[in-house]
Amino acid sequence: MPNSDRDFQLAPLERWLTGPRFKGLPAPSRERPPVLSFEFFPPRTEALEAQLWAAIRRLEPLAPSFVSVTYGAGGSTQSRTHETVARLVRETTLVPAAHLTCVGAACGAVDDVARQYWQEGVRHIVALRGDPPDGGAFEAHADGYDSAADLVAGLKRVADFEISVAAYPEVHPMAANPQADLDNLKRKLDAGASRAITQVFFEAEVFLRFLDRCLAAGITAPVVPGIMPVSNFASARRFAQSCGATIPAWLDAMFAGSDEQPELRRMVGAVVAAEQVRLLQANGVDEFHFYTLNRPDLTYAIAHILGVRPKPRAEG
Repeated sequence: MPNSDRDFQLAPLERWLTGPRFKGLPAPSRERPPVLSFEFFPPRTEALEAQLWAAIRRLEPLAPSFVSVTYGAGGSTQSRTHETVARLVRETTLVPAAHLTCVGAACGAVDDVARQYWQEGVRHIVALRGDPPDGGAFEAHADGYDSAADLVAGLKRVADFEISVAAYPEVHPMAANPQADLDNLKRKLDAGASRAITQVFFEAEVFLRFLDRCLAAGITAPVVPGIMPVSNFASARRFAQSCGATIPAWLDAMFAGSDEQPELRRMVGAVVAAEQVRLLQANGVDEFHFYTLNRPDLTYAIAHILGVRPKPRAEG
């Protein structure tokens, strides 16, 4: 690649031939389609509920390994999360995973929710410490679970749930330091979680370096990259700042000038996310969790690029 004024003084063909050659990513046809899972959030209004179920029906034919339903800060959407998960069990072919936190609740109350999920056929929980609704520092309930690791252990005592937990490639904003954050992740997995799903990140190298650190710390469970396709860059920037994720300069440049062009933003978002996943695939990663934001078309398009297609319906 040209890297000086002298390079640009060469004739075009000569200049184009002076840089290193890159073979690029493997052709999609040579890669096995990845395993995908999707995250949805429960609706607050009837209109948003219709949007949620349109998203679920749009992505259901892709046969994800599971779909998760989030839980608001402080358990603020507990009933809506429960209703959505129960309906997923009753009315779809999807495997639902319910988010569950330990903010503001006694152990017995959390355990009761878990038992109800088990009775309704839910076998997968995404166990999170959770954030207080006021955005302040976490304080455990007097009779509650002290941490996500304690929550995982408690859920395993209730029933043999499959449990996913959160991981932070760029460190949890409230962690004392990167090593403390990694130690906390290992405690959650050692307590009985079967996988970790990462917070959003935008550089493949950030995730790959994190995997190196996980393995060095003795973590062998899958650490699944969480991918957020971006269609609203301003919102993505705010979210990244809240969770400690870095917005690289190149991503800022990709979306520059697109504020009033939603279709352009969707095109850029699809390209960026698909390239991110394909680069991780080329490095051996074969499972991804998509934060859909209840907007399915962008996720569906990226899945198509990755070779994930609707499964044919079984004839009855």
